[in-house]
Amino acid sequence: MTNTAIRPEHPRPQMKRGENDWINLNGIWDFEFDFSRSGLDRKFYETGVYTKQITVPFCPESILSGIGFTDFIPACWYRRTVDIPSHRLSGTVLLHFGAVDYFCAVYINGKRAGSHKGGYSSFNFDITSYLTPGENTIVVYVEDDVRGGKQPRGKQCPDFNSRGCDYTRTTGIWQTVWLEFTPKQRIVSYKAVPDVNNCAVDITLKLAGDTNGMAVNASASFNGSGMGSVEAIVNGNTAALRLNLKESHIWDAGVPNLYDLSLELKNAGEAIDNVNGYFGLRSVYIKDGSIYLNNRPLFQRLVLDQGFYPDGIYTAPTDEALKRDIEISMALGFNGARLHEKVFEERFLYHADRLGYLVWGEHANWGLDITVPDGLHNFLPEWLEVMERDFNHPSIIGWCPFNETWDMDGRKQYDDTLRVVYLATKAADPTRPVIDTSGNFHVITDIYDMHDYDQNVESFEKKYKYLKKGEIHEMYPHRQKHEEQPFFVSEYGGAWWSNEAKDKNASWGYGDRPTSVEEFLARYTGLTDALLSSEGICAFCYTQLYDIEQEENGLYTYDRKPKFPQDVYDAIRTVNTKKAAIE
Repeated sequence: MTNTAIRPEHPRPQMKRGENDWINLNGIWDFEFDFSRSGLDRKFYETGVYTKQITVPFCPESILSGIGFTDFIPACWYRRTVDIPSHRLSGTVLLHFGAVDYFCAVYINGKRAGSHKGGYSSFNFDITSYLTPGENTIVVYVEDDVRGGKQPRGKQCPDFNSRGCDYTRTTGIWQTVWLEFTPKQRIVSYKAVPDVNNCAVDITLKLAGDTNGMAVNASASFNGSGMGSVEAIVNGNTAALRLNLKESHIWDAGVPNLYDLSLELKNAGEAIDNVNGYFGLRSVYIKDGSIYLNNRPLFQRLVLDQGFYPDGIYTAPTDEALKRDIEISMALGFNGARLHEKVFEERFLYHADRLGYLVWGEHANWGLDITVPDGLHNFLPEWLEVMERDFNHPSIIGWCPFNETWDMDGRKQYDDTLRVVYLATKAADPTRPVIDTSGNFHVITDIYDMHDYDQNVESFEKKYKYLKKGEIHEMYPHRQKHEEQPFFVSEYGGAWWSNEAKDKNASWGYGDRPTSVEEFLARYTGLTDALLSSEGICAFCYTQLYDIEQEENGLYTYDRKPKFPQDVYDAIRTVNTKKAAIE
């Protein structure tokens, strides 16, 4: 089988070894549907007959996969071969998956090497013992059920046809698959916690293999100039270092200063493993009803980004497409985004880091029944994996595990699920604020936020424009209580606009459509100005950056083409940056 790498860029820019230490496995794989979920009984991992081919990492529902099957897929199988030189088997071989939706089991040469549950988190398996020199066969079995209430599905539609704000589903592999070759004693991961006030970074490392008593060295540089180094002894499989930096270069909104980081594992003075990454020197915290970035209050001018693409669905067609979405947003005067109902691939965060773009990390909780205690079991393990992967990205300035936790079938949300997830999130990352559930119904939260799609500028102004610090507009007073947290209108707008005449059932948006471009701009200006003028609001998030399928309330079309003349976009930028100019 001939494979041409698709999405060839390294999927983990903060955890890179040498260029020859990894193999991208994207490209053509054998593929087969398993509608009856009988493939395990038929031992598809050994003798399965595959009648199709698929382009990985695009899901079978997508055009780019080469399949484009959009009905429900309860199970499916992937297969490909890869040649492994004998010298690679002297170390450790890791098989990485960026994401597979939802449950998967992986077989190497007919033997089960591991399984994973969770459609949005990254994972890997040590497959060294299953490999032989030369050709090896990798088989991936996938199960997916977006209608059972037992898994987060995000905005994947539980009905056959997309409708409202639910869209085409994603099943199976949807991020890069790759092999990594490492030493037996290796660096597994690290966390870099910046200390802005003391111009330092605290680094903790996890290691694998017999590393007790070895040394780890951390060194930083900025634009090629050395910024300091430090060494520590490994205690078991962990190490902790404090790296004092020679110069302070703050990472900030629109100021993407990044330090390069090199980590070495040494045995008797000889480097046996090396990982390259980066970090940003920045702080974020809550004070006096505001969100502080680097010791000053910063109004967050955010836009809703759902991470969908017309040809790849959950998967961007190119790395440049990920970057382009950020550039479109910043050109409109937004300084960040809510990454909504989806865990974005890590390359998006890499570009956000490099452009100085603020983002909120969120999970895809819709579809998961959290009115029962089982919701915690089906949510928290994957969420902690997501946080572990993305901890070091300076662009992430807050976590939001849940979005709009509505009641279900007459049963109220199980508040303890939100409470436990909030507490676990704070324990895993005490450096960032946490919103327990964006919009409703809050249980315990650092920031109090609300969603309001009122399209009437006059009534919207009455609710928000004249709020003082500590005041809020509450839509659910019987279900939640404000306790002096900063107030954030985290969804608003959603003005429904299309340049094409469409059947009413083929298009969707919030409220009444504007009747002209002028009316649209007046509505955008009035709603946004009301929030920017308010003393009591610390941030906003406009819905949304681009259309998605039938939902036509984006500022751009689904294929990222302008919907308005340039002077409208210039006016939007002027409105959005009004408060920035004052600050």
